[in-house]
Amino acid sequence: MNNRYAKVPLPTTGVPKEHKIYGWRIKTVRNPILSSAEIDTATDKLQIPMPEMIFGNNYVEIAYLGPTGQESPYWTLRFDTLSALDCVDKTGTQNKLVQVAHSKAWQKSSEKTAQECPDEIHGILKPYDWTYTSDYRGDVSSLKPEHALQEVTVETHGQSVFDEHALPFDKLKKPEPIEFYDEVVLYEDELGDNGIVSLSVKVRVMPLRLLLLARLFLRVDGVLFRVRDTRVYIDFEYQDSGAPRVIREYTEHEDTYDSVKRKIPRAARDYSMYLRDENWVAAHTPVTKFIREYSHLKEGKEKEQQKEKS
Repeated sequence: MNNRYAKVPLPTTGVPKEHKIYGWRIKTVRNPILSSAEIDTATDKLQIPMPEMIFGNNYVEIAYLGPTGQESPYWTLRFDTLSALDCVDKTGTQNKLVQVAHSKAWQKSSEKTAQECPDEIHGILKPYDWTYTSDYRGDVSSLKPEHALQEVTVETHGQSVFDEHALPFDKLKKPEPIEFYDEVVLYEDELGDNGIVSLSVKVRVMPLRLLLLARLFLRVDGVLFRVRDTRVYIDFEYQDSGAPRVIREYTEHEDTYDSVKRKIPRAARDYSMYLRDENWVAAHTPVTKFIREYSHLKEGKEKEQQKEKS
């Protein structure tokens, strides 16, 4: 297949990239794909085969060190490859409908192959989710229970209970200088040349805010599309509570392949261009689940008050 893994930004070094701003530390690490020995270790640990392209030592970490910049962070959000893969269904039961649908679609379009090499067809029905679909939203750790992210919305069709906690797209659309940016790919697989699944994390830091997007994109040719987005917004400006504001939104999109394909403009000469465009697919695929979480890290105000008193 031409242009194989063309979207994967190949790492040139395992040295972390780091940026500090307003008591926050943003760190990204991009390493080469795992060695054979590392893949064996990861397979034994997670009990599922690893994706074709697995960057198991890659991660993105956002930590709040407080106004004084202490060594141990008050709050940390981390995205790493093996934690994401640990969220993949290891029994294959949660996405059984997808497996059956894919098996039938593949058999119908490849009858000759099925007759000559039936094992290649039936081998797709494995006892785990072979699409590597993960609902991973990152791992949060905090020194205080009150710093944990609290869910503030119902889990249905993006309907928010508290709109004041929504991502401020009006601010994000304003042109601002980018002080730090990186994209980290966690894993990717072509599903036996029957589509693509990829999970990557992008983070950009502006003077007064940060936005992170972790996206799982899945296309099973002739069957379905899935997009699972985790957006994390951090406002460096102190609000009324005197603490940085953190919002995390998780959105699941899903639809059949044919349904998405029908939305391609009729005048399009190359429909495959649209089906490879993650942003276009996400915008034209219904939302099936939505979760919003919110937190104020009030440690910052407490520390500043202590500093003023001293």
